[in-house]
Amino acid sequence: MRKLQVDILGLSTSPHTNGAYALILYELEGKRKLPIIIGGFEAQAIALKLENIKPPRPFTHDLFKNIADAFHLHVNEIIIDELHNETFYAKVICEVNGEVHEIDARPSDAIAIAVRFNAPLFVTEEIMNEAGIKEEQREEVEAPPEPEEAGTTGLLTPDALLDELQSDLNDAIGNENYEEAARLRDEISRLKSSS
Repeated sequence: MRKLQVDILGLSTSPHTNGAYALILYELEGKRKLPIIIGGFEAQAIALKLENIKPPRPFTHDLFKNIADAFHLHVNEIIIDELHNETFYAKVICEVNGEVHEIDARPSDAIAIAVRFNAPLFVTEEIMNEAGIKEEQREEVEAPPEPEEAGTTGLLTPDALLDELQSDLNDAIGNENYEEAARLRDEISRLKSSS
């Protein structure tokens, strides 16, 4: 399993996500981005630490850091290593008394912990290949309009639909609308797997 180091590009929200946020990770030695939809609480926990804002009382992830420090537990790294049914899975790789442990975690919690320990973030190459989004350079040449055929009902062939979704995905990335990009990426994946 080859792992790629990533970092946090940012968090974004939109009125269509019901309080959820898109956490955008980017490949340090590449051009791909990985949007992960996370809850508002976890987004706040990550954002507060990234902005170096200390809450008056410790949040859950701060509490974990305080307990870990008291027992000399060190977080070595975080790895997002699985994707099933559009759900990402992560592991917190930690060490205590020379023993290394892998702890299963939601990516949002794992990343909230990682920012508190300054631990590196990794994504498997397989996940980045499957769910990562690469900004493609688009040519500014317009294709001539397709002639309309008699009896056409406006339904697209699967290939034309995939092309249209890919174009919409590129637009969403260009406009930094990562929630829509994640939705389109998942739709493209569903279409490709069903054909």
